[in-house]
Amino acid sequence: MANRTVFFVSDGTGITAETFGNSILSQFAIKPRHVRRPFVDTADKAHQVLREIKHTAETEGRTPIVFITLVNPEILAIVKGGSDTKALVLDMFNTFIEPLEAELQMTSNHRIGRFVDVSKSQEYTDRIEAINFSLAHDDGQSAKNLASADVILVGVSRSGKTPTSLYLAMQHGIKAANYPLIPEDFDRGQIPSTLAPFKKKCFGLTIDPTRLSSIRNERRPGSKYASLENCRVEVSEAEAMMRREGIEWLSSTHKSIEEIATTILRDLRPDRLMY
Repeated sequence: MANRTVFFVSDGTGITAETFGNSILSQFAIKPRHVRRPFVDTADKAHQVLREIKHTAETEGRTPIVFITLVNPEILAIVKGGSDTKALVLDMFNTFIEPLEAELQMTSNHRIGRFVDVSKSQEYTDRIEAINFSLAHDDGQSAKNLASADVILVGVSRSGKTPTSLYLAMQHGIKAANYPLIPEDFDRGQIPSTLAPFKKKCFGLTIDPTRLSSIRNERRPGSKYASLENCRVEVSEAEAMMRREGIEWLSSTHKSIEEIATTILRDLRPDRLMY
């Protein structure tokens, strides 16, 4: 669908609007242009966004789609714009908050954004600590404090360990270390000795060798490291090692980081699925 623009308008970061909106849009075979407008917390900003939405409709000749998460009624009314908005406006908060207020027989706190009063939030503090832990334990650069890790990701180089560990930290407050499996480990026939005491915390990532070769060639083109033959050997050896050691693993080839992280939490830390 050409020339269709989707706006994500929020009085906070816009992450909720964009995440929810993209989940809905993924059900349709379209690739719209995305425009995020965060921190729309004054009437002036709201009018500016409304003008942009109307201009987009006139320029493109198509109705823009607008996902909004706005708490202030005045700002909300401005962005909705009445009958002349020329946009499909989907008010995500009121769609859910008003029925919940009726069911729970209480008024919501109308808090703007997820990150208000972060200094008082233990959840936020935990996530910062988890991010620092994951950065310090990226790619096997430190074996200190592995006992405090929630998850240790293992797999060959470029199989998706680093982005997954950071996602687990940022989204779920999980202290995730990651450790590469290298040819020396395969020669020894066992996981690195530093990981052996924490095998129950280990989760493996594997990947299709052809895909792995393509990724590695972007980093080191034409090298043995990136050759398809070498990738096939490393992936085969890594999978055999994980089977021998009883380590759960999955292929990252066709899975999103969100799917990988959810699988890891389900298998190793189901309690954190409620985080």
